[in-house]
Amino acid sequence: MGEKVVRVENHETKKRRGNVGDGDDGGGTPSAPRPQESPSLGSHAPELLRKRYLRRDELGRVAENPDHMFNRVARHVASAEARFGGDREATASKFKEAMSQGLFLPNSPTLMNAGLSLGQLSACFVLPVEDSMDGIFGALKDMAKIHQSGGGTGFSFSRLRPKGDPVRATGGVASGPVSFMEVFDAATEVIKQGGRRRGANMAVLRADHPDIREFVRAKEKPGRLQNFNLSVGIGDDLMRKARLREEFDLVNPRSGEVRKTVEARDLLMEIAANAWSRGDPGVLFLDRINEGHPLPGIIEATNPCGEQPLLPFESCNLGSLNLSRFVERGEVEWDRWRRPCALRSGSWTTSFR
Repeated sequence: MGEKVVRVENHETKKRRGNVGDGDDGGGTPSAPRPQESPSLGSHAPELLRKRYLRRDELGRVAENPDHMFNRVARHVASAEARFGGDREATASKFKEAMSQGLFLPNSPTLMNAGLSLGQLSACFVLPVEDSMDGIFGALKDMAKIHQSGGGTGFSFSRLRPKGDPVRATGGVASGPVSFMEVFDAATEVIKQGGRRRGANMAVLRADHPDIREFVRAKEKPGRLQNFNLSVGIGDDLMRKARLREEFDLVNPRSGEVRKTVEARDLLMEIAANAWSRGDPGVLFLDRINEGHPLPGIIEATNPCGEQPLLPFESCNLGSLNLSRFVERGEVEWDRWRRPCALRSGSWTTSFR
């Protein structure tokens, strides 16, 4: 989910008749020029901007250039200043300057959607997955909408009953959380984010879930769950029992009954072996996260990249500072670095429901 930083402070825009201007809504005719290569943009950035970020018309043709995009984003982001007595024009000017000089870029959905009808600016969301068909496929529907807007999604599948557990409504048995992860993975493959890039997901399963070993081994088959990062939700109890070489209970989340017991140390070793050989799963220290979490509610998952724990239905608005722009003769220019930090401060998490 990383964001590519480009420098465009010397990029000149030529406004031809009918080209899009710097209006708030990104309006204009489809005859705006494609971004041109220049020494400031480099050889690859113009094509990346054209494929992913520049506004398109109803026929899918590029309808703005990089300078127009920066204007669109800056003016939309700065529009919040008017609600709090701030100076919208001054803020927009500073925000555009930070972007166009390659000092700072907001996350991809902001570049794609700011000032347009969709208006979805957040990078990633965490969605709860409840143990029912309505809960599971309701989360799938929300995921599809978020991916369409360019965002990513994180899930905890720990509430789902384990494989083989009875389903009273049908008289059958449950297929388990990993099988439903494959449904989410297939939907992600079909629904590309905004038609511009593939979706990104995080799947979390608690270490005490009875299907934890299937989850840990899920990527042994090449190509399986390729649109997911995987993380095992670990608590203090597992770590303590691993140190003491004790057994660890796997508990059915539906009934609260102990389904089986395993050696805590062996489970940790299997997690580590799979992470070493395949890069997944990672681990998420849930007890530690929630100890330091000051707001009501329990955090169960993170965004797809794993750096931002979020409550259910929360989102994160991310941005990238290009630290190389703030170094002069081997020294960090701290005063210069603080200016774009002040522009982006406060835009960390927002609730979408």
